[in-house]
Amino acid sequence: MSIFSRSADLHAALKPFAGRITTAEVAVSAIGNGAHVFVGSGCASPLTLLRALEGLASPPADLELLHFLTIKAFTPPTGTKPSNPASPAGTVTPVRPPYRHRTFFVSTDMREPMRQGLVDYVPMSVARVPEMMALGRIPVDVALIQVSLPDAFGYVSLGVSVDIIPAALGRAKLTIAEVNPAMPRSMGDSTLHISRIQHLVPVQYPVTEISRQPNQEEDVQRIARYIAGIIDDGSTLQIGLGQLAHEAVQYLTDRKDLGVHSDVITDAILPLLEAGSLTGARKSQQRFKIVASLALGTKALYDHIDQNPLFAFGPIDSICDPNTISAQTKMVSIAQAFAVDLTGQVCIDQFGGEFYGGIGNQGEFLRGASRSPGGKPIICMTSTTDDGQTSRIRPSLLAGEAATIARTDVHYVVTEYGIAYLFGKSIRQRATALIELAHPKFRPELFAQAQAMGYIAADQSLHNLRAYPVEEEVRVTLKDERHVLLRPAQSSDAQGIRELFHQLSEEDVYTRFFRHVRGLSNIEVQRLCNVNYDDEVAFIATTGGREEEQVVAQACYFINPSTNLADTAFMVHPNWQGCGLGSALQACMAVHAAKRGVRGFVADILPSNAKMLRLAHSGSHAVQVQRSADSVQVTQLF
Repeated sequence: MSIFSRSADLHAALKPFAGRITTAEVAVSAIGNGAHVFVGSGCASPLTLLRALEGLASPPADLELLHFLTIKAFTPPTGTKPSNPASPAGTVTPVRPPYRHRTFFVSTDMREPMRQGLVDYVPMSVARVPEMMALGRIPVDVALIQVSLPDAFGYVSLGVSVDIIPAALGRAKLTIAEVNPAMPRSMGDSTLHISRIQHLVPVQYPVTEISRQPNQEEDVQRIARYIAGIIDDGSTLQIGLGQLAHEAVQYLTDRKDLGVHSDVITDAILPLLEAGSLTGARKSQQRFKIVASLALGTKALYDHIDQNPLFAFGPIDSICDPNTISAQTKMVSIAQAFAVDLTGQVCIDQFGGEFYGGIGNQGEFLRGASRSPGGKPIICMTSTTDDGQTSRIRPSLLAGEAATIARTDVHYVVTEYGIAYLFGKSIRQRATALIELAHPKFRPELFAQAQAMGYIAADQSLHNLRAYPVEEEVRVTLKDERHVLLRPAQSSDAQGIRELFHQLSEEDVYTRFFRHVRGLSNIEVQRLCNVNYDDEVAFIATTGGREEEQVVAQACYFINPSTNLADTAFMVHPNWQGCGLGSALQACMAVHAAKRGVRGFVADILPSNAKMLRLAHSGSHAVQVQRSADSVQVTQLF
């Protein structure tokens, strides 16, 4: 039965509780002066009760409205009515009483009240709010909520918003509930016996809906593809509220056995359900269940939730317990940021000195995902503000930007220019990687400031000012069935290349550099990865995930403008020689060079280096060889 076909059952369902039924106006008139009034969250905010509260002829004094995320719930007190003739000249009276708000999330509803100084924003994890309520440190006197029709046993459902409501009801002395036949009955730990509600207010209106329009901007879609690219089959998802995370989900319909364990779910999960990708079969806890605390979506999502045992709703503190989150295998948390500094500090609730959104439960999910076997905590953002005039990657967070996520908890950072993995990395490595995620026009300034702050060595230089070309990444299966990723090198690969160098034998070092070399200076190692991609190009081969990525080979070419030929050089880890990796790298670079109009490759090889001679001859049918006493020069023409 559709949730909207129940309207005729409303009064019949409430008939046994006739003594509790009243109007919104009568119910809210029982709220006294100085009361702390909790307001139900998200799309289940009790709109009729709030309108009645706003419309009281004699509103209670010093009223505080306490809430988490609200959607279209409050009407800003911006209108005025003519002043009373008995009032001082020139005074006006607000149409709606300017109630104060205490909120854990600065939603669109709160923009105007914030400007009027009527909002106290509390920057804390919402998952900790129930604990604070239980201790009495966050007082609750009255609870205004919206619930479903009662069942045959007198239980109503909290519907699409459970979150912190059970904790608020546990402290409230007075509970007033709108009973709405349109509210779906969510399954799980989301029921409440009607005996705990003092006033029942029958209402009939559609549950508030939020529909997101797809963002087709190339930068947004590029970030979405990057995020999706690091999410594996069998992952459990927490998507968050950001647009970028929602765009990423559309690229996951080819994955298998995804699960959901999230504070909030939205319509983003519907394509995954339709594609059969969202089975929950590999979850470590509550397998085959979509676990959430609130839903923000459209009727399509609400119809899926209604009386569906696939969904398990629960209180926010149980859903967001870090131990529960970390127990999930391959837990993925995606948080959208406003700014990141070069050490990895992240701001997610402030921008330009104003508060936006809130901390939510991102700390718990990011830490939980970081401790999950195969988990991935992901921070994402566009590299610049919407107008393109300000970099979101900064030398330091600005005044008015709090370090909401500590640098110690940051793992993946994604912009439209690529992916950086920061956990366990030094300040130098972090700064280098994050500069490469910045818009190219801001990289020189960021680089200079990083050097001035001592984050980057004075002898390091900046050459690459282009966007990272993800389309040039190639996954290759070698002769021995091992897999590698061939990709353009970045300056942040310096340490990996240095470690590769120290795995080479003395003979390999000599044949690569034509001299005995004991180590690579910063300048030398940057020469192998920090290139301009105009006349200098470098590729590496890596194995393992980004968390434990190992560079197993490096190759580069340098174009001679007078001949339009490119000199090449290779390094291959001893354990990866003889399996076709060198040939794969050479073929990858040849495709890259040919697209740019390069005529061919030139390699100077020691006569004793049989492996490189074979490699040089294998790359082309048009090969020219010149020999001298000291070297063999092999030219391959494309």
